[in-house]
Amino acid sequence: MKKQQNIDGKIVSVSGRVLTLSNWISFSRFLVAIPVIYLHNQNNYQANGLIIGLIIYAFISDYLDGLVARRTNTVSEVGKMIDPISDKLCAAVLFIYTVWLGWVPIWFLILNVIRDSLIMVGSSFIKFTYGKVAMSIMSGKIAVNVLALYWIAVFFFRDATQVHQWLLYSCTAIMIYSFFDYFNRYRKIMKGSTFN
Repeated sequence: MKKQQNIDGKIVSVSGRVLTLSNWISFSRFLVAIPVIYLHNQNNYQANGLIIGLIIYAFISDYLDGLVARRTNTVSEVGKMIDPISDKLCAAVLFIYTVWLGWVPIWFLILNVIRDSLIMVGSSFIKFTYGKVAMSIMSGKIAVNVLALYWIAVFFFRDATQVHQWLLYSCTAIMIYSFFDYFNRYRKIMKGSTFN
């Protein structure tokens, strides 16, 4: 266990552990997408209580994993990778499904995939060059949450087309902002900032 100061100035204990409760919570978030799609198909493209429960779990787990990691002193390099990857994979699978249904424009999915791919390439470069994994940043978390709200609005409230449009463009703007926020963080890391 070692203590590191990240770019945001916070001191965090980071371990090399893999099998932790927080990592299992992060990993389980990706697995939520599979039963959601299966149940939705089986229920004639209608949401039911179980689907709603799974979506609520996915949303809560995005905060719960970090909270558990900090409270139990199990923040780990692996966990810092699993958390954003689970977010991105879960969102990608659910958005591919809604694009397939014709409920979300394909350009939005393409933009999201390109953005996430570039962020992951940047993270990989930082990992292999500097040997560390940068934690998720607040603008990235906000982008994920607005993305989730957009998907929820489209998936559960099919008639709220004005809300869909507002969330679509809000989400696009926040995603672009967070991309440049990540880029700025990577730039600071490459200039020698202490981070974790």
